[in-house]
Amino acid sequence: MITEVELPGAVEPEGLALRTRPTPPAGRGQALIRMEASGVSFAEQQMRRGKYYDQPPYPFVPGYDVVGVVESVGDDTGDGSALVGRRVAALTKIGGWADRLVLPVADLVPVPDGLSAAEAEAVIVNGVTARRMLARTKATRGDTVVVLGANGGVASLLVQMARVLGIQVLGVVSARHFPYVRELGATPVDRHGDVGAQVAQLAPNGVAAVFDHVGGPGIRDSWAMLAHGGVLVSYGSASTRDDAGNPRLPVLGLIAQLMLWTALPNGRSATFFDLWAGRRTNPDRYRAELRADLEAVFQQLAAGEITARIARAFPLSQVAEALRFAESGAAAGKVVLVPDSL
Repeated sequence: MITEVELPGAVEPEGLALRTRPTPPAGRGQALIRMEASGVSFAEQQMRRGKYYDQPPYPFVPGYDVVGVVESVGDDTGDGSALVGRRVAALTKIGGWADRLVLPVADLVPVPDGLSAAEAEAVIVNGVTARRMLARTKATRGDTVVVLGANGGVASLLVQMARVLGIQVLGVVSARHFPYVRELGATPVDRHGDVGAQVAQLAPNGVAAVFDHVGGPGIRDSWAMLAHGGVLVSYGSASTRDDAGNPRLPVLGLIAQLMLWTALPNGRSATFFDLWAGRRTNPDRYRAELRADLEAVFQQLAAGEITARIARAFPLSQVAEALRFAESGAAAGKVVLVPDSL
C-alpha cells in the first residue's frame, strides 16, 4: 500500500490528510520509487492556499521533489532496470509527499554514493534554481550581489555558489539569522531596517545583481540597488502569499513590471525565473538540461563546495507540523519529510 498526503482544497495545514491506496505497478518506461525524503518548499505553501500559479485542481498530492530508491521498473523499460536498488532524485512538481510513487525513468537522476537522501533532497529544486539564476547574471569574481532571504533553501545555496565564484554577497535576513549568513560567507543586512540604505553603504556604486523572491512593492527597492549593467532576478511573489484573488495576477503584474524596466534605456535589466520554462515545448531538451544541472549541483555538494543544511526532518504523518514550521520563518535551510518507517 501507498501512504500519501492529500491536499483536499484551500485549507490550513491541519486540513492535509493521509490516505492509503494500493501500490500501482510500474508501467513501461516507469519506475516504482520508495521515497526516502521529499521537501517542503514555498510552492506547497502557495498550493495549500490555492495561490500557486499553475497548480492542478484539488484534490492532489503535493511534493515538488523527491529522493528515493528504485524498487522496480516496468516491463520493457530497457536500461532502466540498471537503476533497481539505486538511490535517485527527481523533480516532480506534485506527488512527492508519498512513501511510494511511480515516476518516468527518464526523469530520474542517480544520486552519487556518499550523499544522504536528505542532503540530496535539499539541493534538487533549490540547487538547480540557484545555479540557473546565478548563470543569468554577469556577476564575476569581485562583484557584489544582494540575496533576499539568504537563510532560505534556494537563497542559502545561491549564496554558497556565488562565494565559490569569488562573488561578494549581501544577505538580507532577520537579525536572528545573522550568524548563519556569516557562516555561509555573506555579509548580513537587516531586513527590518532600511535595506536600501544599508546596501548603499556597503556597495556605494550599486550591485551586479539582486535576487528577489518577495516581489510586491518592495521590488522597486531591489531595482534601485542595481549598478549600471546590473540584473534583477525575480523568482517569486512571497509578499502576496496571503492576498485574495486570482493567483496569476500578482505574477503576471510582476513580469510586466520587469519587462517594462528592461525595455527602458537605463543600462539595467530584470528577468523572472521560471524553473519549468520549456518543459512542455521541448521535454527532451528540458530533461537533458535538468539532468546536467542537477548532476553539477550534486558534484558541488559531494566536493564540499556547497553544503545542504536541513532545518528539520518530519515524518510524513506530521506533515501539518512540517508545513507550519516551514511557514514560520524560523527555518534555516530545508524542511524535509521522510517516511514514518525511517
